[in-house]
Amino acid sequence: MKRLLVCALLCTFAAGAFAQDKKDTVLVITRDTTNKDRKSVTISFGDKDSNDDSTKTEVKSKTKFSFQFIAARFDLGLSTYTDKGSFTLSAANSYLERETWKSSNFGFEFFQMGYRFNSYFKIYTGAGLDWNHMRLKQNITFQKDKPTLTYVTEAVDFKKNRFSSQYLRIPLSFQLRTKDDKNGDKLNFVFGPEIGFLLNGKIKQVSKENGKEKFKDDYNLNPFRYGAFARLGYGGTGVYVKYYGNDVFANGQGPEDFKNLSFGLMFGF
Repeated sequence: MKRLLVCALLCTFAAGAFAQDKKDTVLVITRDTTNKDRKSVTISFGDKDSNDDSTKTEVKSKTKFSFQFIAARFDLGLSTYTDKGSFTLSAANSYLERETWKSSNFGFEFFQMGYRFNSYFKIYTGAGLDWNHMRLKQNITFQKDKPTLTYVTEAVDFKKNRFSSQYLRIPLSFQLRTKDDKNGDKLNFVFGPEIGFLLNGKIKQVSKENGKEKFKDDYNLNPFRYGAFARLGYGGTGVYVKYYGNDVFANGQGPEDFKNLSFGLMFGF
């Protein structure tokens, strides 16, 4: 819960700092390809509303290719799972029972490149990090370096038994947006496919007997995942949903047809 509160605060601050087109305070690296007589790479810091031309990147054309290092699309939500299409676990997979409100998803993007066709439509891809935290109810520990997902039942009562995965996420986004309203904000709808590459798996346990313990391994998680996402928001905040079409665990190394669905709030379009 502390992690979620901290993340929420960070995301709230990030929304104000990074979210809006006219109010971003970011490091921006932009290559201008719209002027045939002048091609340049601009690095800028600060508020885009600043009157100082040395710290402002102007968009002089509605059609533009750009690449940027950013801090945006902070996701903070819940992570849930389907077992053969059902949200109810089968008896064989009951060891994966989790605490619903403590199984979370957090992620953000740090890079994007894209092409804006006009003020209403843009296609871009990017890169970011994505975590899923599964808070297990059972007093079990997954074993490292096993050919299939293997666990042992512990003779301790865990106050926290969290099983996590971290992925590099690479989305392909199709953005539709409206004109500015009287406040200078827009309604945004973004959707598209996403792929991910496993960076690591992690277990964090807290108990009276053993204190705090952490273990890292791939834990038979799928090294590659693919899915789709959708985002809807106004100004710098909104909601998101992400669904991954392949299994959470690698083929033949864990429960089959066990898939991940995440949804929640997002900050920073």
